[in-house]
Amino acid sequence: MNSLKNKTALITGSARGLGKAIAERYAALGANVVLNYSRDKASADEVESNIKAMGAKVISVRADVSSVADIRHLFEEGKRAFGRIDIVVANAGIEMVETPVTEFTEEQFDRLFSINTKGAYFTMQQAALNVADKGRIIYIASSTTAFPVAGMAVYGGSKITPRYLVDVLSKEIGRRGVTVNSIIPFAVDHSGIFAESGSYPELRKSLLDSCPMGRLAEVEDVANVAEFFASDLSSFVNGQHLLVNGGANQ
Repeated sequence: MNSLKNKTALITGSARGLGKAIAERYAALGANVVLNYSRDKASADEVESNIKAMGAKVISVRADVSSVADIRHLFEEGKRAFGRIDIVVANAGIEMVETPVTEFTEEQFDRLFSINTKGAYFTMQQAALNVADKGRIIYIASSTTAFPVAGMAVYGGSKITPRYLVDVLSKEIGRRGVTVNSIIPFAVDHSGIFAESGSYPELRKSLLDSCPMGRLAEVEDVANVAEFFASDLSSFVNGQHLLVNGGANQ
């Protein structure tokens, strides 16, 4: 079994969904956890309680990843609480689907790129500045960056740019023994736009039809890979982008 005992993990957007699943997985493996939320304090409090019940140490920090000052504050609080940061997961993001190229607005474009692109870039910058030697930096991308989907031009575009940063950063800090990788999940059931049963039925059917395994991803599927990338098992895996999509062609 992997162990993250005596490690500290910082996960952006960890009050719900994928971020929550990854934070709780790391806590179960013995890590100290720095939770992050932007608005939903109640959900962050619930995750914090879950982690404390496991016997792990945890703090939660309010920070909007579209603000560089907030990102710096998040890392400062994490280091103040635990002395060091070993694992960073750049997970925070928002989705926008079923929006054709001819219909998206400037406001929608700016909002997605400020959170998904700017937020990921500066989270990984602070990770590079603060993560301990032999640490781990993980970016949560999207399968739309590998398989373009109609109606997701802005979302997919905002998620693909940080994948390039993963490639560059892996070369710049690899000499420190730090690995930088991305996880590229398929659409995730019970999370994000599919958090509510029955949401986006046509899109769901299209995605299910594209997957030979006949289902969407679950948060635990992504947490499994996040565990691998955070552990010693991946110590020589660097600058990689791992699809977690059940063999889907979309």
